Amino acid sequence: MDSLIVAVVHRTLVAGTPLLLGTLGEIVTERAGILNLGVEGMMAVGAVSAFTTTFVTGSILLGVLVAIAAGTFLSLIHAFVSVTLKANQVVSGLALVMFGLGLSGLWGKSFIGTPLPTRVHDLKIPLLGNVPYIGKMFFHQDPFLYVAVILGVVFWFGLAHTRCGIVIRSVGESPAASESQGINVSLVQYLSTMIGGALAGLAGAHLSLSYSRAWAEGMTGGRGWIVIALTIFALWNPLRAYLGAFLFGGIFVLQYLLQPLGIPPNILGMLPYLITLMVLVIAVIGKDARRHAAPAMLGEPYLGGEG
Repeated sequence: MDSLIVAVVHRTLVAGTPLLLGTLGEIVTERAGILNLGVEGMMAVGAVSAFTTTFVTGSILLGVLVAIAAGTFLSLIHAFVSVTLKANQVVSGLALVMFGLGLSGLWGKSFIGTPLPTRVHDLKIPLLGNVPYIGKMFFHQDPFLYVAVILGVVFWFGLAHTRCGIVIRSVGESPAASESQGINVSLVQYLSTMIGGALAGLAGAHLSLSYSRAWAEGMTGGRGWIVIALTIFALWNPLRAYLGAFLFGGIFVLQYLLQPLGIPPNILGMLPYLITLMVLVIAVIGKDARRHAAPAMLGEPYLGGEG
């Protein structure tokens, strides 16, 4: 029983890692007032670029870097359309999803079913990794998880207690006031959107290099949309993102635990998305808290000089 609990917790953290990475990136992006619904597409391109690069070169690090670059590049497209062209951010994000899924499917078509020649090994933290039960669950983990946890703390502190974070939040709340203080609103929004794209690409790399260790078309499985819901659930707070990401990670693991009970696989596959709908309903019910936390200009193009 103890070993089962350790395994479940360990796997829950692994399953929640890409959700945490994607949510942290989306929080930064939305804090600057940019709504990017294209996370699913960026994750898919990150996953296929990481897998194909690692397969060809044998370098996991290079695969991760290419995935980050791919996600960043796609986010630049969204930033250009949303910030420079002042176009509808929802339409741009949905287009990015379709483009990313189509591109990844075409790019990775010849790699379907091909095993990865190398793998990401768990990293054991000295001393802490030797603690019974706790060590195996929390300190003998995937390097992606450590990166995600560290980034969560960095982003929380940065957004709340540094000038850079205050600038990002002020741009999302009142770009006109920010511009009057000499802040380059477009630059801040571009950089924030790129951070979101980079982390979405990194989340995709985790899926293909560590979580599945393979490439399959559609392997993101709607996680990008769950990230959007988790951003709302977290009230745009990086620390709350931990709770949401690992809660949903546990739901993904729960699917496999319930299979021996004879529950139809289709029903189990619906679990993460049913919970996503519940999260959104809760967010709507708690609209006062959500309205208080949401950036005032989220999704609204800023027409410089008119404010």
